[in-house]
Amino acid sequence: MESSQSKRSASFSEQTSQPLSEKDMEELQSTLPPDKKLKAGREYIWNRKSKRKAEYWKYYLEYVENGKLRAECKFCPKTFAADGNLNGSKNVKNHAESCLGNPINIEKEKGKEKQTKLYFDQEHESSELKCGSRIINLNDVREALIHMIIVDELPFKHVEKSGFRHFVQVACPQFHIPSRVTIARDCLKLYYSEKEKLREMFKTCQRISVTTDTWTSIQRINYMCLTAHFIDNDWKLNKKIINFCPISSHKGEAIGKAVEACLEYWGIDDKLFTVTVDNASSNDVACAHLSRMVRRTGCINDGKNLHVRCIAHIINLIVWDGIREHGVCIDRVRNAVKYVKNSPARILRFKDLVQKANIDSKSSLSFDVPTRWNSTYIMLETALKFRRVFSGLSLPDGEDLNDNERPPEPEDWEKVERLVLFLGGFYLLTKRISGSHYVTANKGLGEIASMYDMLNNWEQSEDLNFQAMAIAMKKKFDKYWGDVDKMNKFIYVALLLDPHSKMVIVELTLTDMHGPEKGTKLANDVKEFAYSLFEEYRKMYATSNIPYCGDNMSMDIDNSKGVGSDYVRKLKERAKRLKGTSGYAISELDRYLNDQLGPEEEEQDALTWWGKNGQRYVILNRMARDILAIPLSTVASESAFSTGGRTLDPFRSSLTPKMVQALLCTQDWLRAKEVPIVDVEENLKELEEIEKEVQRGESNDVDDEVVFVDSLV
Repeated sequence: MESSQSKRSASFSEQTSQPLSEKDMEELQSTLPPDKKLKAGREYIWNRKSKRKAEYWKYYLEYVENGKLRAECKFCPKTFAADGNLNGSKNVKNHAESCLGNPINIEKEKGKEKQTKLYFDQEHESSELKCGSRIINLNDVREALIHMIIVDELPFKHVEKSGFRHFVQVACPQFHIPSRVTIARDCLKLYYSEKEKLREMFKTCQRISVTTDTWTSIQRINYMCLTAHFIDNDWKLNKKIINFCPISSHKGEAIGKAVEACLEYWGIDDKLFTVTVDNASSNDVACAHLSRMVRRTGCINDGKNLHVRCIAHIINLIVWDGIREHGVCIDRVRNAVKYVKNSPARILRFKDLVQKANIDSKSSLSFDVPTRWNSTYIMLETALKFRRVFSGLSLPDGEDLNDNERPPEPEDWEKVERLVLFLGGFYLLTKRISGSHYVTANKGLGEIASMYDMLNNWEQSEDLNFQAMAIAMKKKFDKYWGDVDKMNKFIYVALLLDPHSKMVIVELTLTDMHGPEKGTKLANDVKEFAYSLFEEYRKMYATSNIPYCGDNMSMDIDNSKGVGSDYVRKLKERAKRLKGTSGYAISELDRYLNDQLGPEEEEQDALTWWGKNGQRYVILNRMARDILAIPLSTVASESAFSTGGRTLDPFRSSLTPKMVQALLCTQDWLRAKEVPIVDVEENLKELEEIEKEVQRGESNDVDDEVVFVDSLV
């Protein structure tokens, strides 16, 4: 007796022995969504009098594959075994009720996800609980999880850790935690989504300045990072990483071509304004390549001021030259700090001596990183506060030690004190100039002049060592900034476009640096360059709705055809030629330079002022948007002090270059503002105070306040 399975198989073969006609295929196609197509070569079954009674079967196409019946979802690519005798219909039914491609399920899901939940919120000033309602959207929870993974630089497998799963189970039990594979996929989807948003933003922006930097993975793969800086229509400064890709060579031509390819991909090659790079010779070649590109695509000032040298990098080189002059006293302090921190017993002894000496300081001793001079400065500054304590310790000493390994002597501490004072100015200067979330272009000339003044003062020092240090640093300064022609002229114009400075501060600064005669001549050159630049912008952006006239003399062309109109028009043209440029150009720029700030405007930063007053200067505000967006540093503040390269962490180094780019770019796009770096050494003091409070019973809420610091020490 034949089994039901063999009978069922026979019926399939009879049904599919005759392929569907072309008309049947067209009719079957008409039952599908517009974006769904029948797959060529697939043996579909279409029986208008189907015995399938369940409602969900209308969402499937049936076909035979290798003699077995299968069902294909009409709204997504998923397929299922569909022989009722062998497979059942549970999977088919469940998918029909959950497929998010089905319009019916989308409506159902909206209702489910936006279910209102009760919550209790504790008042800050009392222990009372306030009852309220909140809409929990599980899709929002999942998006927040992806945001956390990217912004906090967590590995994908973080979602599989037991602690995280326990937290989610308590905080949101109805949320299904995705696998690490799904997390990786969602991160890529978010990257592509955010990239399209940025592409649309680029279409509305004016000009873009870029910076380049290099990173290295632990596999020694070199990456090039390209960051775009621009001011949007709301006068907000934007910093967006637009490329993070492997680069095969550090030669200038290769870097230039890589930058050009990226700009073309984003469609902003015709919007490039400046390129800020460090002082490597290869970057000179790269900027020369990009200068040729912008001359083809169109640029301001024919690309002559495209190249901007990183001020933070130059300051770094100058400071390192100075530090070398004081290697002995720095080494002695470093060895003393190392001696204390290498033993728990010595640390306790050190703390006891600090208490006995009544030294009130929250600072803790810290090591320095050899490649980061700011850490050396912080180490010296902190150690200086405890100089009396070091004298009470039995630091190693003996004839067998080298000179730089001996304990610090009083003369060493005096040198360190002056060195800290000296380096403190450069430390603050570097932090100010390397910010990426506020405009720095208008600060460049002032910071350079400030450094010049510091070096001049230290050259007159009575201490011969400090005098030698200042002279060495001054030589490096003169190499990069001693010749005005080597500096980008946009730096001068940026200070002029700062409403708090204008031309007066530019002239005074140049006079202080170069003397009255040369300074005045340079100031006049800057003013002439500003006028020529403004005229270029006027020709580029002048439109019919912008008045083409001065304040005292109308330059509008009378289009009436009355008697003498041609003569009047020619007369006005002659008047414009006598002025050397349009009456409007002279009027608007002069008006800006002569206008005084009101009391309410004196506290506004440059961007805020232009955002509120830009409509008064129709052309000049476009020029300000481009020039004020120029970054003076290629690196973020935490890397501005380092001579070492920037290195990818082990997690990112283990990823493919495409995934590395997706994570780093998306992280940069999602971060609303610069995330401060946590200084663990400084936090230890606070944690110790919390421990003491708990032990003394001074904390009102012990359970919430206890913090264990073993993992941080």
